[in-house]
Amino acid sequence: MAALPRPGVSVPGPAAGLRCDFRNLPMKQRLRCSRPHSPAGTSVRKGTGGEDTVSELVAAEDVLLFVNAAVTATGQREFRSSAAEQRFSLAFLHEYVRVNYRPVYAAALALDINDHNAALVIEHLLRTPGDAEPGEGRLIAARLALLPPQRVYRLFGALRSAGVNNRRTRAIVRGWLAARPDPALDAVKYRTGLKTALRHVHGRPSDPETGDFLFAPGRRVRYENATLDAHRRAHYEQGALYELPFTVAEGFAAKHGIPREVFLERIAPRMTRLERLRTDRAADLSVMPLTRLALYVLALPFAERAERRTELTGALRAAARRAAGPYAGSWGRVAAVLDDSFSSSGSAVKRRRPLAVALGCHFLLEALASPGSYTPLWTSGRDDPLLVHPYGPTPLGLRILDALETGPERLVIVSDGWDNAPPGLAGEVLRVWRTRLDAERRTSVVHLNPVYDAEGFDVRRLAPSVPVAGIRDAEDLAALVEIAQFAEGRTGFAELRAYLDRRVEGFLQAYPKGAEG
Repeated sequence: MAALPRPGVSVPGPAAGLRCDFRNLPMKQRLRCSRPHSPAGTSVRKGTGGEDTVSELVAAEDVLLFVNAAVTATGQREFRSSAAEQRFSLAFLHEYVRVNYRPVYAAALALDINDHNAALVIEHLLRTPGDAEPGEGRLIAARLALLPPQRVYRLFGALRSAGVNNRRTRAIVRGWLAARPDPALDAVKYRTGLKTALRHVHGRPSDPETGDFLFAPGRRVRYENATLDAHRRAHYEQGALYELPFTVAEGFAAKHGIPREVFLERIAPRMTRLERLRTDRAADLSVMPLTRLALYVLALPFAERAERRTELTGALRAAARRAAGPYAGSWGRVAAVLDDSFSSSGSAVKRRRPLAVALGCHFLLEALASPGSYTPLWTSGRDDPLLVHPYGPTPLGLRILDALETGPERLVIVSDGWDNAPPGLAGEVLRVWRTRLDAERRTSVVHLNPVYDAEGFDVRRLAPSVPVAGIRDAEDLAALVEIAQFAEGRTGFAELRAYLDRRVEGFLQAYPKGAEG
């Protein structure tokens, strides 16, 4: 995680979306800026009938702002912001929410935030044990169990570099290591990470062979464990490398000078689904998640997409039906405005990601709508979703007008929010629609944004009257539409906390008490 900037460093541009301009303030003042500088001030004012105070609504907005960031931002370059800007923005938000709303900050681990931010939340919580709340350890352990092992080992390495070695941290690290299903595989595949973690918590592997492999590799002539012995033999025996995990065998193949095609052909049975996809091997489309499948489709040439139209469309619809689950066909009349403008091309490290999210949402909304009651509208005007590609401006306002003319029960907008043809039309259309034409809210409107706006500390909003939620994977659409209701400003902090409590309870149901170490 990038270090926070020094106090007094000026950052140009407005800080839209927060209660005040935090970026030019001293650090301590920034981290305590919510209450003193909120519209409600520091006082708690009760409204007649027990309605929410302004300060509670501000708190709800702050938390939702963080959730949007934690869902979409990965600290990588986006179309309109650099990696450094992304990291700076995320670093501040994590520190700000942890200091002001620590229980909610920990509860975010039970939401659909991405792995990058889940690891940052865990790191921030473990760095500050003195402020720990009850139940944090179990939440941390439960989320660690879901993270990819390589990310967890990277997190443990960051904790060691930062000198974080309190009792709770050691217990959590030891508990996670003890729960690993195959320590020998981890020793081969994540050797440096495992050694670092064990040294940091003063632990040792339960298996003496694994301990010797890690810390005394010359002690044994051979190993009883097949994986460890295959790694030993792979240094001089080409056949042994095909008994190893793909990422380990790849290095041995290069050392022995094995041709790439020969190696991929023989190692194929040992490859995971994602490894086959990354190496352009035959991918099993029937089990691929919706967003990853959309990325796979968009990476294919147009000619191949057209040639495999039936296969690819069938796979996308099957993945969408799996994601819709019991809600399939229950959303009534649905219209969607989907952004395939040039900015949906993403960046060099997130190539076509916004467009893939829009394509996945298209097929998922088709599955959620009543049969024959779905109207998709792409910003480019195209009507063939399989051949979409990033091109042209973003005329969101015109497409929203077209969508509202169909009289939908739900309107879902999937876009980065940069309405520019003409600028601002989308916000004005939505304002007039909500205040004058549909004040009774017969049509539910929600904006899902796959791109984090580092300068605004949030995903870009189209109109104050329209709730917005960050989205990274199309599969999360239904859950994000649910949480977007809190962004309308009509529900407050109490309702949001109750929702988070329900999510935490469901998240921890499958995780045994005491498993946090």
